[in-house]
Amino acid sequence: METDPEPKLPPARERIGPIRVTLEQLYPEVVTALTHENALQLLVATILSAQCTDARVNTVTPALFARFRTARDFATCDITELEQLIKPTGFYKTKAKHIRACGVAIVERFGGEVPGNLDDLVTLPGVGRKTANVILGDAFATPGITVDTHVGRLSRRLGLTRHRDPVKVERVLMELVPPAEWTDFSHRLILHGRKVCYSRKPRCESCPLAALCPKVGVKGLAAKRKRKKGKSVSGRPSGAAPKS
Repeated sequence: METDPEPKLPPARERIGPIRVTLEQLYPEVVTALTHENALQLLVATILSAQCTDARVNTVTPALFARFRTARDFATCDITELEQLIKPTGFYKTKAKHIRACGVAIVERFGGEVPGNLDDLVTLPGVGRKTANVILGDAFATPGITVDTHVGRLSRRLGLTRHRDPVKVERVLMELVPPAEWTDFSHRLILHGRKVCYSRKPRCESCPLAALCPKVGVKGLAAKRKRKKGKSVSGRPSGAAPKS
């Protein structure tokens, strides 16, 4: 039995308004999940969050921030001690190197204070546009689009962009979303990606954005799961004769 084709959705510029409203209703209060008290702590926590959950970072930072309180503390710290404190976050040697180098740069070039603009932030070791926009939005109340894996994935799945380059995704979203909402919109997409729009098995059937979403790539995920399910535990297709 044939099914009716799904109706073609309006272009992204016409859907972005209802998408923003729906996300705001779902997640009215949004802040970064990384525990911090100032811009320096947020900078360090964001570096630690690479390839690590925010929850795990939050278990590490209390002892870390009790030990190192200023940029100079990080700049002059014993690298081995720093590595041991942040080891649970993974990739700890690279992260420790970046954190200490950030401390040095902040002391030498910015008077010990984390700079509050994008151009200066991205000159710090280990800080790209994503980290810089997190710091600007949550520590300096300067709106910015943060393109992490969730924001990139949902932007493509919602048909807002086809780009995979985070900088290009950021540019597209900056044109679609009012500047005052950049930070909150990023947080809401991240939350929706964590709670509903999963990478491998999105909960489309219960998603409040379903009527606004073209579900780009979702059918391919289902087909991939079906192919995997069709294989036996031994790795050969179901029903295939075993090799003699």
